[in-house]
Amino acid sequence: MTGAEFPDEYLARYTRILTEVCATGRRLTRDELELLRTQGERAAEAGHSLRKLVLRHLAEARAVAPALTDAGTDLVLAAVEQAVDAFAEGHERAQRLAMRQEEADRREFIDDLLYGRSDLGRLAERAERYGLLFSRAHAVAVAQGARPVDDTHPATRHVETTLFTRFGERRILLTTKDGRLVCIAPGDQEDVLTFFAKQAYAATDGGRVAIGRTHPGAGGVVRSYEEALNALELADRLEMEEPVLRAADLLVYPVLTRDRQAMADLVRDTLGPLEAARGGAQPLLDTLTAYFESGCTAAEAARRLNLSVRAFTYRLERIRKLTGADPADPMHRYTLQTATIGARLLGWPENEL
Repeated sequence: MTGAEFPDEYLARYTRILTEVCATGRRLTRDELELLRTQGERAAEAGHSLRKLVLRHLAEARAVAPALTDAGTDLVLAAVEQAVDAFAEGHERAQRLAMRQEEADRREFIDDLLYGRSDLGRLAERAERYGLLFSRAHAVAVAQGARPVDDTHPATRHVETTLFTRFGERRILLTTKDGRLVCIAPGDQEDVLTFFAKQAYAATDGGRVAIGRTHPGAGGVVRSYEEALNALELADRLEMEEPVLRAADLLVYPVLTRDRQAMADLVRDTLGPLEAARGGAQPLLDTLTAYFESGCTAAEAARRLNLSVRAFTYRLERIRKLTGADPADPMHRYTLQTATIGARLLGWPENEL
């Protein structure tokens, strides 16, 4: 800390304040305290640590103490205590303001990055500040729990601590967005996202994690993030039980729904007759879902639905009669299975097509 950075004239004013206060026995005035706070703010803005500055004040007080002995030790200490407290208050005030500004800048960067709404050149420059290099490809993992989290949530702090303890200085960005945990990592570091998924699953009390595919550039981060979000939405609609989903393993579903009208026609034409069944189409749709998810094994599907095998095979026969398609026939199975997936994606029969 040089005299140019922390003017000697300020320390001279500080010394004069101590001398006058001890000479009169009064406390520091409001203007004197505000002066000390202002100097504390300026010191913080200049990058000086509070610890070193407090030591400098104490050293200055010790230097003038012999001239203040008539005032008594208690009075000198009380004056120094007031002065240092005011200075520290100003220093901390500036630090808090700087932290809020830093957080606001970080949040703005995260929003611009994940929404892809900023100039890519400027975004790349800002990204380096947060550890990302867009010359590399990245993948994004998103964790969603039963309750939303933010940057100060215990789950966020736990995952952040364990992640950076494990991987140190790797170029990883951990943040939150819309109540979810988000981890952005280089695409060639699969171990980072796998570890994040494990930690986030535990920290969110059994939440679900989705990992987008690896893509290059700033636009690749947005694309991977959107893939992860779509995977989470898809898992909810299809009632998937897997705690960790990978967008690369779910590519067939976006393909199936790319032409929504065609899928709606397939569901309506193939499964529409099930609505004529007693109890509606839903029980029979659940039957098809369990059948296909169990590898077309009637005994396993019956167990999943808490039915006897006889009751389950009766349902399969009912489906065959209503639709004209036999789930056990390889020729019909693909159409029925695709229509069943489509029905769940479109929310049929609850939603009209």
